[in-house]
Amino acid sequence: MRPSRTTFGNPPRFAKGKRLIQDRNLLRFCVNLHQTKPIMKKILALALIASSLSAQVPAGKKAISSLYIYDLASGKSEKILEEKRHFEAPNWSRDGKYLLINAYGKLEKISPKGEKLGVLNTGEVQKANNDHGYSFDGKTLFISSAKAEIKEHTSFIYKVASDGGTPIQLTPLTPSYWHGVSPDGKTMVYCAARNGNYDVYAMSTNGGEEIRLTSTDGLDDGPEYSPDGKYIYINSYRTGMMQIWRMKPDGSEPEQMTFDHYSNWFAHIAPNNQVATIITYMEDQVQAHPFGRQIKLRLLDLKTKQIKDLTEAFYGGQGTINVPSWSPDGKKFAYVRYALEDL
Repeated sequence: MRPSRTTFGNPPRFAKGKRLIQDRNLLRFCVNLHQTKPIMKKILALALIASSLSAQVPAGKKAISSLYIYDLASGKSEKILEEKRHFEAPNWSRDGKYLLINAYGKLEKISPKGEKLGVLNTGEVQKANNDHGYSFDGKTLFISSAKAEIKEHTSFIYKVASDGGTPIQLTPLTPSYWHGVSPDGKTMVYCAARNGNYDVYAMSTNGGEEIRLTSTDGLDDGPEYSPDGKYIYINSYRTGMMQIWRMKPDGSEPEQMTFDHYSNWFAHIAPNNQVATIITYMEDQVQAHPFGRQIKLRLLDLKTKQIKDLTEAFYGGQGTINVPSWSPDGKKFAYVRYALEDL
């Protein structure tokens, strides 16, 4: 998750878009920077750089969110819902009946025609962020959420039946942000900050010990399994530019998939396992994934590594397509565009 300050219950966050730091803590970083070890200096410096890129709705403005469905055959997007509020990150239910978005800490169901179908029951989990999604069989929903009783920013991972109920907490440590699950439903992968660095981790979907899969300097994020289970796709800053990579499920044999001068995030693999959507920032955002930038959506061929544009550049970023949003038949996907208006 990389929410802007418009995300429910959370102040602005820094670093890779996944670390939220109170202003007083940022000041503490500045004061103590000269006292830290070299590796921590690098991490803290990156946090400060990325903080300048943090997603912010400009003063005196509010966001307008528009939910779109892109059709691969026609190459056209259809707007199905526009509202004068901030919502994010559509998933498409595995039965194809609705889209799931997050807004103000809750998860809401929207029909593919834009009809509002109500709020999903998630019990006491009421501070959901934009990292959520379904198991391949459609029976389980994974949610990343803060806890109401903790004032500082947190993100724990929960699972719940896809039709709602009482969530079960899976990760004991925070921050942890869900991004993918294996096709057999036994393993989830997520991004987490441990010991000052954000890396990719795996854990049983029943909870238990977490296994670190990446250990490079800088941000590794957005882990998502391919439908055949052979790869985990990530976005990584290991080359000094945010690019798409893939690796074996144990983290071995990393392979770079994109090579251009853009900041590329979040490979969402189509059900046919041949292509993936990616979100591309028109200007380098270092390790940040901010709201309110010029972006476009592109299609990555997983065999040839060729990329083609799907959309023109538009106003979006954080919240546009954070999580898997393909229709079950792989013919369409959902995403969000944003606009601003005066308060």
